[in-house]
Amino acid sequence: MFHSLLLNIRLFFRGAVLSYIALFRWFTPPAYLASKVIAPLSYMLFFVVLGTFATGKESASFYIIGNSVQMAAMSGIYGVTMSIGGDRWDGTLPYLFATPANRLALFVGRAAIHVLDGILGVFLGLFWGITLLGLDVSKTDPLVLSVVILITTFSTSGFGLLLGALSLLTRNIMFVNNTVFFLLLIFSGANLNLSLLPEWMQTISWSLPLTRGIASARKIISGSAFIEIAPLMGTEFLIGVLYILLGFLLFRWFEFKAKRKGTLEVM
Repeated sequence: MFHSLLLNIRLFFRGAVLSYIALFRWFTPPAYLASKVIAPLSYMLFFVVLGTFATGKESASFYIIGNSVQMAAMSGIYGVTMSIGGDRWDGTLPYLFATPANRLALFVGRAAIHVLDGILGVFLGLFWGITLLGLDVSKTDPLVLSVVILITTFSTSGFGLLLGALSLLTRNIMFVNNTVFFLLLIFSGANLNLSLLPEWMQTISWSLPLTRGIASARKIISGSAFIEIAPLMGTEFLIGVLYILLGFLLFRWFEFKAKRKGTLEVM
């Protein structure tokens, strides 16, 4: 049993690294810089300038923090989905289905490196906010903020795993990814005060990743203690776990249907 556990752990980490290197679409430096540095900085500047123009300069931190944490979705949504969907697009999915390896380790491992990459993206966003836009972090507990970013990136990557499983059922997953990503800009509270939204939108917002993470990051940067955001972070973590389980069940269903029909076209 211990030997089996070691094999699964090894499979998890090797699969995580190899899937990132072999299937990650922005692994080249120019593509990475354009997708993970320039583009996020551009849309953050856009929303900060637009938001402060409409509501005043005193609200700048609201938009800076919201869009910095939102950067976790670049890796959590696009990166994770592309890692799973890449198996199908690159013709490696039949080999995955043929191996007796632990499916859960393979599936969850697809998100591991992207969680780290997402954390880097959030810190990069906050760096731009501090150096270019004057974000005040003097009241911030760095350790608590790091925990918030870690859990938020984890939950967002869990959502990406679910979307990645859905990518096996459609040929146009980029349309789904783009739609989800830009809807998160609204529903996550990154650029809108959730209390001003209709109740049905608030219900959707609090069922999504990022929402609690963004709210918690704002509280921590404003000087709140960990105890004040602990319930939010606990729920955020559980949301991530739920999305991972849903994605894994969908992935296993796809594998069952593909083997039964003898084709990867299950729809």
